[in-house]
Amino acid sequence: MNIVPRLFLFLLVLCSASVLPARIYAQGDDPAKKIAATPDPKAEAILARAVEALGGSNYLNLKTSVGRGYYTIFIDGVSQLPARFLDYIAFPDKERTEFSGGGIKSIQTNVGDTGWLYDGATKSINDMKESQIADFKRSMRTTLENLLQGWWRKEGGTLTYAGRREAGLAKRNETVRLTYPDGYWIEFEFGARDGLPAKMIYKRTRTKPNSETEESNEEDRLARPITVDGITAPWVIDHYVNGVQTSRINYESIEYNKPLPESLFAKPENIKAIK
Repeated sequence: MNIVPRLFLFLLVLCSASVLPARIYAQGDDPAKKIAATPDPKAEAILARAVEALGGSNYLNLKTSVGRGYYTIFIDGVSQLPARFLDYIAFPDKERTEFSGGGIKSIQTNVGDTGWLYDGATKSINDMKESQIADFKRSMRTTLENLLQGWWRKEGGTLTYAGRREAGLAKRNETVRLTYPDGYWIEFEFGARDGLPAKMIYKRTRTKPNSETEESNEEDRLARPITVDGITAPWVIDHYVNGVQTSRINYESIEYNKPLPESLFAKPENIKAIK
């Protein structure tokens, strides 16, 4: 999800073919362009331990999730009024997020390379711009599901061990770095003791109104792990930009593997069809 917990695996599942294929490639799925890359055993073992910590086969069989809770924006370190959200995900690339607050409802829906938006304030439905779809696809690269379910392998990503880091009093995190052929990278930190996900670190480039670009350092810090139906996920996600908190996601409930109709993600013909 764009606003969702993204989940995790060590040595007990190190030989699982569904998690650890023997080879990964740097040039996509074209057989003529495939170049074998040598997996990093240390990094792969950290993923295996994380998957086990998050539910093992229950996590690997994750197909859908429905999350409810509150999304809060922070301005200059001060929290604003929270908005209620309802988030539907059909993995790997379908997501519908509904926000409601002040009597206004808005919807953002993505399906692969397409997407649409409903603005409850203006009562309008619009297709997403290419830049918005690109931003969604970029954000999908930073999710735990993408890392632990191994979808990044189809894009030719490379996984490496990035070392152990301080994570508070008497705490350490093990870190892996996922790098794509275009140079984009994400670092994922997992608790050295429990194997649970703790943090994602990445950079984001934004275009200013004057057409200049700026790069920011971003972090998702994960907390309050809760287990439902054998799957463990963080129910609090704090987002930081250049070390300053900008938002918080706080889940009230998450349902897994609930059937989701295709109509949920389809663009409505008109605003009367919005439910």
